[in-house]
Amino acid sequence: MASLSIRKLNDDVYNQLQLLAVAHGVSMEEEVRCIISQAVILPQKLSQIFGEHFGSRNGVELVLPKREIHDALDFEQ
Repeated sequence: MASLSIRKLNDDVYNQLQLLAVAHGVSMEEEVRCIISQAVILPQKLSQIFGEHFGSRNGVELVLPKREIHDALDFEQ
C-alpha cells in the first residue's frame, strides 16, 4: 500500500482532524484515510444500493412495472 505525507497543514485543520478522530474512536491516521477515501471513491448507483438491501438475496422480490414505449414529443407544433 502507498503512503502519503502532508506538509504545511494548517494547525486548525490538524486540530479538527484530531477532534474528528477522537469522536469516531479511531486514530487520526485512520480518520484521514476515511476522509480521503470518501472524497475520491465514486458513490454506488442507486440501483446497486437497492439491490443490496432489497434484492432476492435479502428475501425481497421487487416487481417492476412494465414500461410502455411512447412516441417522442413534437415541439415544433
